Amino acid sequence: MQIGKTFIFKFFIMSVVEKSLSQEAISLENKFGAHNYHPLPVVLERGEGVYVWDVEGKRYYDFLSAYSAVNQGHCHPKIVSALANQAQKLTLTSRAFYNDMLGKYEQFAANYFGFDKLLPMNTGAEAVETAIKICRRWAYVEKKIPENQAEIIVCSNNFHGRTTTIISFSNDPVARKNFGPYTQGFIKVAYDDLEALEHALKEHANVAGFLVEPIQGEAGVYVPSDGYLRKAKALCEQYNVLFIADEVQTGIARTGKLLAVDHEEVKPDVLVLGKALSGGVYPVSAVLADSPIMNVITPGSHGSTFGGNPLAAAVAMAALEVVRDEHLAENADRLGHIFRDELNKYIEHSIIVQKVRGKGLLNAIVIDDSEDGDTAWNICLRLRDHGLLAKPTHGNIIRFAPPLVMTETQLRDCISIIIKTLKEFE
Repeated sequence: MQIGKTFIFKFFIMSVVEKSLSQEAISLENKFGAHNYHPLPVVLERGEGVYVWDVEGKRYYDFLSAYSAVNQGHCHPKIVSALANQAQKLTLTSRAFYNDMLGKYEQFAANYFGFDKLLPMNTGAEAVETAIKICRRWAYVEKKIPENQAEIIVCSNNFHGRTTTIISFSNDPVARKNFGPYTQGFIKVAYDDLEALEHALKEHANVAGFLVEPIQGEAGVYVPSDGYLRKAKALCEQYNVLFIADEVQTGIARTGKLLAVDHEEVKPDVLVLGKALSGGVYPVSAVLADSPIMNVITPGSHGSTFGGNPLAAAVAMAALEVVRDEHLAENADRLGHIFRDELNKYIEHSIIVQKVRGKGLLNAIVIDDSEDGDTAWNICLRLRDHGLLAKPTHGNIIRFAPPLVMTETQLRDCISIIIKTLKEFE
């Protein structure tokens, strides 16, 4: 009996010490960091494949994948090896000089996605800003729109980043409030509304481009109607407007195709990539276009000290090879159907979940609550307790986006966790 009491006491002491590690990490962020995020209260220290571990050693399924940056799984050995090998040789030269990796990467990625040229950047928001600049310059140089009058059509409820220019055409009050004055030159139309798009193209003579997410991820995984992207691209061609696809979140096999636009066999005029372009081990983004568009960029007109560095080039090539060699798009497509089928069976008898929607392994469930309610947040806390990490978006929507290296056995285990948790709230 004495041994049992000693064991219990030691276990209690260890638990207190371990819990204090989590609290210390959270307290440090709260004290010394800007409060621009509201994280789920879990402190992670290690990741491998579809799993992450907290500082207490508890293992979780990662069902966010760093907002789809970790499609290839956490710390994929091939990508980490490419990072480590290149880091021991050369990490940064700036673009003042050539390096031996950038051209190889540009050729590899241009061929991989079917474009003539690539412009390398670092973050998704940077890549979107780059696409906007390319589009505007093309409009002035090639389309002959009068200087400073080019306009770009965007969609309501978009999410393209949080730079000053990008929030200027957002309608998210949290992202916009107290950050004005806002950048002009954008026309907003409803998403998945071809009539609204065509009306804007007819009414505005100086439209340079149409910037769109093939699936609106941050807005709650809104999948457009079949044919929307294909018909939108046809309208852009009719009015000599660039079709710009922001595939920062939806690209790199996430939706069951290499690109989400591939579901409708659409080739964008300008393609924006980021996140999983590096498998989550280093910031890498890119804009791709064919030569008649990309050639409007000339020396000094755009740049980045870190954009195109040899470390990023090595990492991105390895990350894309993993997607191809491990057939991650096909896996995402197959598992996505299983996920939605099983959740739909549950929803038939649920009073807490209204619907599930998505493509591939980019999915979301809509909780029967208001946007300012806390049910979805509380569900995510319970999912955490049961060993699965997810996060609400827009209050009552929970996004589910696990790494694409997930197996069917793992996915079905996760489905069981999700359904078990939802039942607690019925």
